[in-house]
Amino acid sequence: MPHATQHADVASATTAELDAALRGGPFHVALRAAIAARGLPLQRVQHHLSRRGVKVGVTSLSYWQQGARRPQRPESLRAVRALEEILQLPEESLIRLLAENDAHACAQRPAARSYRSLVEASGVLERLLDELSLPPDGGLLTLGHHERVRIGARRELAGRESHHIVRAHKDGVDRFVAVHHGDPECAPERMRLHALDNCRTGRTRVHHDTGVLVAELLFDTRLRAGDTFLFRYGVEDGTAGESREYVRGFGPAGGQYALQVSFDGRALPTRCHRFTQHSAAAPRGGRLELPISARHHSVHLVEPRVRTGVLGIGWDWE
Repeated sequence: MPHATQHADVASATTAELDAALRGGPFHVALRAAIAARGLPLQRVQHHLSRRGVKVGVTSLSYWQQGARRPQRPESLRAVRALEEILQLPEESLIRLLAENDAHACAQRPAARSYRSLVEASGVLERLLDELSLPPDGGLLTLGHHERVRIGARRELAGRESHHIVRAHKDGVDRFVAVHHGDPECAPERMRLHALDNCRTGRTRVHHDTGVLVAELLFDTRLRAGDTFLFRYGVEDGTAGESREYVRGFGPAGGQYALQVSFDGRALPTRCHRFTQHSAAAPRGGRLELPISARHHSVHLVEPRVRTGVLGIGWDWE
């Protein structure tokens, strides 16, 4: 009997926690409490969703209940409504919390991707490179890298263009691996990568849950050690919701890096700033406000010689 009483006490406490979370939120706390109250592992939740014709990865479900990501795309909102049924919750209970959270998004939404999501993406990248039989060191040193990022009228990451100047440090190099990490809730399978100058597109791989797109860019020549090469490619994205920053990570120290972020004239941020981090887990520093060009609606940064770590531009919406 003591075991039965203890079990009843735990169940009662779990139910009380769920009731409180459904009343006051936030969304991710309510979702986590509902899953715990039903005693369902995430794999089973995903199975139930799949039976209802809704495709959501276990990683996305995990991010949702941690608050690291938020359901935003139409398919994700369909999943939330299905979760209300699967978890035996009142109709509109989770959707209501999601709407209430969105009303306070400026105050509550984190300015950056979570460290966990970045680590997850790095692990996925390693697996995708293994699938393509590509070594982490592609035999190229970056002498210069210029990126132009476009933010659209819906405040979304519409796309970007990258111009690389590289030097081979070994013989036989004939390709480059392009990586694009979209914003939370993006759909990498709907992104498009275009080879623009001095290269052509080879094999591509995507990972939906982390929003990673990997593509080979094939050169028309094999470089010898010491040869330099210029190439350019672009990525059409536009598959996620509101974007708040663009981040670029660097391994070994390298050459010059320039980043320009251009905004649609119908959706201009209130302010922009640059920032640095020694690593994805380190606190941010080096904050510097960036003026927005009145005519071209853009901001930029130039780093003469990049160092290991993270560099980026963030912005605030009204």
